Amino acid sequence: MVQINWTLIAKDDLKNIFEYISKDSVKYAKLQVLRIKSRTQILKSQIHIGKPVPEYDKNNIRELLEGNYRIIHKIFLKIKSIY
Repeated sequence: MVQINWTLIAKDDLKNIFEYISKDSVKYAKLQVLRIKSRTQILKSQIHIGKPVPEYDKNNIRELLEGNYRIIHKIFLKIKSIY
């Protein structure tokens, strides 16, 4: 099962995105944050989607794009023991 955990920094970034856009439109601020959150749901079925982030040069740190925003995520694989 895939679990998506938002870091405190990511949550703060979403808050800042909302606050910035809401200066012009609360409606569109809510919509943009919802789009970003919804975009991450694809990770539940396709964990390796997106391309590796060049700044990190690691295959398990990848990015999705949603409009003008980069959603950077790290893949952690937990292997269950059968014993």
